Amino acid sequence: MSSSGDPIGAADRFGSEYFQTVYRNYERQNPTYKRQFYRDFIARHAGTRTGGILDVGCAFGGFLSSLPREWQRFGIDISPFAIQEGRRLHPDLRLEAATLDTNPFSGPFDVVTSFDVIEHIQDLENVAQALDKLLKPGGLLVFVVPAYDGPLGPIVHLLDRDPTHVHKTSRRFWTRWASSHFEILEWMGMYRILLPPGVYIHWPTKALRCCSPAIIVAARKRARP
Repeated sequence: MSSSGDPIGAADRFGSEYFQTVYRNYERQNPTYKRQFYRDFIARHAGTRTGGILDVGCAFGGFLSSLPREWQRFGIDISPFAIQEGRRLHPDLRLEAATLDTNPFSGPFDVVTSFDVIEHIQDLENVAQALDKLLKPGGLLVFVVPAYDGPLGPIVHLLDRDPTHVHKTSRRFWTRWASSHFEILEWMGMYRILLPPGVYIHWPTKALRCCSPAIIVAARKRARP
């Protein structure tokens, strides 16, 4: 869910109807083992298993709720509906309906995550600057974006029914964007699909990352001279 720009009108654009249509299978598309992969991926690069973490575009807070309570867990999402549901489901989390521009949690954080969110945001330079300010020196950024290039690109375009996606671009675009603002530590491909019986397949891979319909990137905030 988009997390930068003007929050006015978010209740209409990212309300209950958005989740009932575009993301009607949201929970099925975020099973426990997928969240476990995210946690392991973060642990591999963060250098800590506790600290402060902000999830940008947290939706209902499911990923944050899967983290151990030792983490200081914060989340923002442009959707007031999602935040209201998240607070009801996970009252121990600190969640706010906000964008990167109106974010009330200044940090700095050990880790900032953003799963399938940045492609919704028009001003990527503003995104990079905001994320950089939110991170501690040496802090970790982990983000996931769809990739519309490669042999599976036409299928990704065909299956993409989200009208709020503004960046339908390549994995090279995203890795170049990340490397121009942060130090990339690792990036992997992710194959993911919800099959008709309701079975969700999520397969991360480095070997076939050039062809995957999505990528996950771990990057570190650069040290200042």
